[in-house]
Amino acid sequence: MQGDRGVGLIEELAGLIGAEAVLTAPADLEGATEDWRGRYRGTALCLVRPANTEEVAAVVRCCRDHGVPILPQGGNTSLCGGAVPPSDGPAPVILSLTRMRTIRAIDPVNNTIEVEAGAILATVQEAAAEAGRLYPVSLGAEGSCQIGGTIATNAGGTSVLRYGNTRDNVLGLEVVLADGTVWNGLYGLRKNNTGYDLKHLFIGSEGTLGVVTAAVLKLHPLPKRHATAWVSLSSPIAALQLLTMVQESCGSRLSAFELMNQLQLDLVIRHVPGRRSPVETSGGWHVLIELADSGDADDLDAAMQAMLERAYGDELLVDATIAASEAQRNAMWDVRHSVSEANKKGGVGLTTDCAVPLSAVPAFIEAATAAVRAVVPDLPVIIVAHMGDGNVHFIPFFSFDAWRAAGDTDALAATIRKAVNDEAARLKGTFSAEHGVGGVLVPEMARYKPAAELTLMRAVKQALDPQGLFNPGRLLPPAS
Repeated sequence: MQGDRGVGLIEELAGLIGAEAVLTAPADLEGATEDWRGRYRGTALCLVRPANTEEVAAVVRCCRDHGVPILPQGGNTSLCGGAVPPSDGPAPVILSLTRMRTIRAIDPVNNTIEVEAGAILATVQEAAAEAGRLYPVSLGAEGSCQIGGTIATNAGGTSVLRYGNTRDNVLGLEVVLADGTVWNGLYGLRKNNTGYDLKHLFIGSEGTLGVVTAAVLKLHPLPKRHATAWVSLSSPIAALQLLTMVQESCGSRLSAFELMNQLQLDLVIRHVPGRRSPVETSGGWHVLIELADSGDADDLDAAMQAMLERAYGDELLVDATIAASEAQRNAMWDVRHSVSEANKKGGVGLTTDCAVPLSAVPAFIEAATAAVRAVVPDLPVIIVAHMGDGNVHFIPFFSFDAWRAAGDTDALAATIRKAVNDEAARLKGTFSAEHGVGGVLVPEMARYKPAAELTLMRAVKQALDPQGLFNPGRLLPPAS
């Protein structure tokens, strides 16, 4: 039951933005109150879909006046429960930016694009490409995730080693604050040394400080040539040696270096139609390498070929193939981008999102594997790593039958997660590299974050959202 308070709020919201933009039917709320993997779900008073920044501000003021929490929601592609309502506490209003998808402006000379927060990442990439430019943030969910969500989580992806993560590609923001004020910080400047750089407060804040409604994003020259290779090798140590070799021989042209183990490749081939192994012989580990440049294609292919021949000579590789066409390149990337779909279909993966120094990646994989197998002997482990930036998705993996037979799965998941994250912390790493914290990793925040950092973060939260209405229960652990 919504109660009189909820009914009054819904009626007021309908008067502000139109009844058709305020959804209350269970069928309309279903996709917004549960994550895409079906693991986290909650309840909401309603789902609102404002059409512009002024309507977002009106919604925020209305919810503030009623003391009702607000959950800003993008494409709901989160892996850590940050984009769905909690299962306890007051039901929030879900604020969806789905109707705010306008590409406001592109400036190819200034290398910027201004977009509304509901714009789909792939759409922004396409608009930039049409102008002869590149928006480089790229990830498996780019066909459904929204720019606002990628900003709120500081999304990473497959090109971080060359272009940085989302934070490195945002120049300005427009944000609705907790009192309904609109901060217009849509600067397209590389230099603006006028005090606190406020945009960085909201990038990675997971909707806990304000609602991002628009952004000015940094564009880059559009690569006209690619050289893409799939290589098989025997170990993460060999992969790290290969990465060093590629960086030394190809420099800034290296745009992707993605690692996965054989179990991950097998799951993709088994569960995603049309996927197959790019190589005939497996050494147990695989790397997808991509070079990109605006120069001559033959030069790029020659650089890749020379590097792989040298790696063969140093006995780093078991097998390798270079994409001979755009179709073959796309097929390789399709394998990489199918891992989440395959893992969802194949069983229950306890996805972790650690980052460690590059030099520590092999040691982390070995130590974390031993740690989880001390909890569950012989537990299969999936490895998917953005190895070029040290981000390892270490995924202890259960069959559906094994998971059903595991007993208290919440406690088991917490124990396994701690075992993995402890190893990352021991190696001076982090428990969240690109997925964010959401609700699932709030205990990790309390465990691993220094007290001084948490105190500073709580001070920022109190200053910007004194009523605690933006995405409560997410990101920050309670002060107690």
